Amino acid sequence: MKAKVITAHLGEGTFPDFPQGTKVTITGDECSDFRHWYPCEIDGYQTYIPKHFFAEEVLTRDYNPTELIQAEGDIITVEEIAYAWLKATNEKGQTGWIPAQSVVSL
Repeated sequence: MKAKVITAHLGEGTFPDFPQGTKVTITGDECSDFRHWYPCEIDGYQTYIPKHFFAEEVLTRDYNPTELIQAEGDIITVEEIAYAWLKATNEKGQTGWIPAQSVVSL
């Protein structure tokens, strides 16, 4: 699905790919702004994770929490939806997460 960014998103840094089976430590309660997302530590990195990506303190799939930095008006291709966030690829070939509230479908 193609989408247009309606609110610029700056992101919170770049992360490595974490393979399935990597240890996940949940460090707080569910995020109040984004249900089903939890603050966590993965391999020494502080980040967030959707609840269905981990079980019994390990990743149940490969995961990269990097957010997609986008300007208003940019076009992205949505690859996956996890609650209120979209994993997407921009026209430069960069992939990352962006809040669904920052885009409209085309």
